[in-house]
Amino acid sequence: MLPFRLAEVSRVEFYKRDELTTDLLCCEVTAGGDVHFSHEEAEGWDDLLEGLRALPGFETDWFALVSQPPLEESRICAFERR
Repeated sequence: MLPFRLAEVSRVEFYKRDELTTDLLCCEVTAGGDVHFSHEEAEGWDDLLEGLRALPGFETDWFALVSQPPLEESRICAFERR
């Protein structure tokens, strides 16, 4: 279960952080005036991704866009409500 309603989501950003020897995939969801943070090692990551896919116009290939170049921070906006 998501900690916010999809109807409240105004923006979804994915980014990766350089953790010296690996990258950590992160997500920030702005919903209802709050920013919800999660990362790939957090409990519920797969449920978050599944839920976000239901957003209209959600960038489903966000991973390919954010994963390069390796070991450098990269950020993309996968959804923005207009």
